[in-house]
Amino acid sequence: MTAGEEITALLQRSRTGDHQAVDALFATLYDELHRLAHGQRHRWEGNYTLDTTGLVHEAYLKLVDQQRANFNDRSHFLAVATRAMRHILINYAERSRAAKRGGGADPLPPDNVIPMSAEVAEEVIAVHDAVARLEGVNERQARVVEARFFGGFTIEETAELLDISPATVKRDWILASAWLHREIHRDLE
Repeated sequence: MTAGEEITALLQRSRTGDHQAVDALFATLYDELHRLAHGQRHRWEGNYTLDTTGLVHEAYLKLVDQQRANFNDRSHFLAVATRAMRHILINYAERSRAAKRGGGADPLPPDNVIPMSAEVAEEVIAVHDAVARLEGVNERQARVVEARFFGGFTIEETAELLDISPATVKRDWILASAWLHREIHRDLE
């Protein structure tokens, strides 16, 4: 059985609620997930919230916590994992911001964590909020941003992930980047 066939079989089993299949899928794609997590964290180099391995493991816990995994293919699994990592970082940024402001948030867990600076937390939240608004304007562009910015996917990988042409990814990336730049600049003022 080829690696692609193995992943397809694991995905089919995961749709039936087989958590062992999700575990095996996670193990098979661990290196790719680790690369995605590194890409997520690299955006805020020097202000580590979680180490890369911690982010991968938290994403795994989010994925296996679902009642029934419903991944269409390898790309879909990686896209869902990227989104889970994005939300984990957003949660840490929000908790860091709340703690700084005395918001009574639970203290950050000590394992694998170095708190975000307030500036970085604000930036992470501003990007997340702008992407959320972009979803309402153009969902495909938001998916391109999520794949490229948060997932670290190349143009070709993003095209495969979203089942669109590389030219469409480039066009959406340019338009979405300009829109997000304006939105984020407005949010951070």
